[in-house]
Amino acid sequence: MAAPIAHIGEMIATRKAFGDALAIAGERHSNLIVLDADLTTSVKADKFEKQFPDRHFNIGISEQDLVDTAAGLAMAGKLPIASSFCMFLTGLGWQQIRNGVCYPNLNVKFVGSHCGVQIGEDGATHQALEDMAIMRVIPNMKVFCPADAIETQKMIAVILNDFGPCYVRLGRQPVPVIYDDSYNFEIGKGSILTEGEDIGIIAIGSVVASALEAAEKLKNEGVSVRVVNMSSLKPIDEDLIEETAAKVKLLVTAEDHQVAGGLAGAVAEVLTERHPRVFHRIGLHDQFGESGKSADLYRKYQLDGQGVYDQVKKWWETAV
Repeated sequence: MAAPIAHIGEMIATRKAFGDALAIAGERHSNLIVLDADLTTSVKADKFEKQFPDRHFNIGISEQDLVDTAAGLAMAGKLPIASSFCMFLTGLGWQQIRNGVCYPNLNVKFVGSHCGVQIGEDGATHQALEDMAIMRVIPNMKVFCPADAIETQKMIAVILNDFGPCYVRLGRQPVPVIYDDSYNFEIGKGSILTEGEDIGIIAIGSVVASALEAAEKLKNEGVSVRVVNMSSLKPIDEDLIEETAAKVKLLVTAEDHQVAGGLAGAVAEVLTERHPRVFHRIGLHDQFGESGKSADLYRKYQLDGQGVYDQVKKWWETAV
């Protein structure tokens, strides 16, 4: 059954929804501690800071210290969330995350903001396009990337009640609201947004909305599309991937990330063991991004609705 979907129109950044979720979580979890790396406003931790000033710490521009401080707080029985830009949290802090948090399996939640080329003008040095790959390869680490603001809030509530390290990937720019409030996020589960038997698009993060836009264009041409939001990258919904692969004539993955090691890589791993078949990958293909407006970059790299439609339409015409 397809998940509940709200009218697509309102635009909210997932990082803003994260800030709202933190404020709610602070009331529910008295041991919740929020840390950031001199990016309190950017990662939207400022609302939590105002409400709970004694439970917020700005560690400064030092992601390695950020991770190790969070690890120490977890060992002391606190519930720490460590947040920074995706690029620096997962890049500079990777060794500390691996050895200091995941190896001893500590209950630390990592939240990376400003992912992918969607970040825009900050350019290639700040555009994390490898973070999901390097996070999901670490034992004990769970990896998530919400599609919209509602899923972000639901996701934060769930992971705070789940034990163990996890990484949540958020975006800078506003994205369409897809779900209504009846939606429930589940670890290890994807959700079907539209049903179809011709094409299956498995998408993640901000590109889910693009996939829905492409599906609507194809529907108007008489082509049915199943759109799946695979927001839980690790653990991943192997049953849903296998079911979708078996059901559709053309299968596609879509992500604002390198296709190597990201969603495409994860889907390929599942299909190799459970349902070998050809599929196509939308995302960055062994390339860096560049500086530019978010919308312009999504057009260039064909991650917007029209770009996803154009690529899927080309593959569909070849397939049939």
